Amino acid sequence: MKQKKQLAVLAALLLTAGVIWFLYFDFDKPIVTVDAGAAAQNPQLLSVENPQLHTYGVERARNTEYKSGRRNIFSRELPPPPPIHPDPGPKVPVVPPPPVIVTPTVSPLPVKFFGFGTVPNGTSRRAFLTDGENVYVVAEGEILLNRFRILKIGNANLEYEEVSSGLRGTAILEEQGAPPSA
Repeated sequence: MKQKKQLAVLAALLLTAGVIWFLYFDFDKPIVTVDAGAAAQNPQLLSVENPQLHTYGVERARNTEYKSGRRNIFSRELPPPPPIHPDPGPKVPVVPPPPVIVTPTVSPLPVKFFGFGTVPNGTSRRAFLTDGENVYVVAEGEILLNRFRILKIGNANLEYEEVSSGLRGTAILEEQGAPPSA
């Protein structure tokens, strides 16, 4: 029984909606306004000699540039007048001091270069470096301590390059004295 009542209410609502729609959207009736009758029947055209667009005026308007008069356009109050400075006379040009040129220097190797050697099969030279406890054996082109690239191993010096900055430096061969005899 409940479902029959719901269907009856639904049918009544649909019938009411249909009647309202029919009355509201009746397209056969003409729309009448107060002033629309005479003006719509006899339109007056403008008398223009040249009906094409005046592009020169449009381009002139596009190319204009706003130049501020240092006034807030949103305020009615005038800005204060600029201060009047007395004429100081001829201006003397100020010469800036010459720039200080700082030449970057490479940081020294944190290890001592105490010797070199070659492998018997004729490969490149190997350098022996120490930081007191550890001994490092590196060849030309290898990187030492993830910071320095060994460029050339000579008889009396070692040329290296700091990887991060590209600056080059030289370490001199340091001879270590013989250990004290016991």
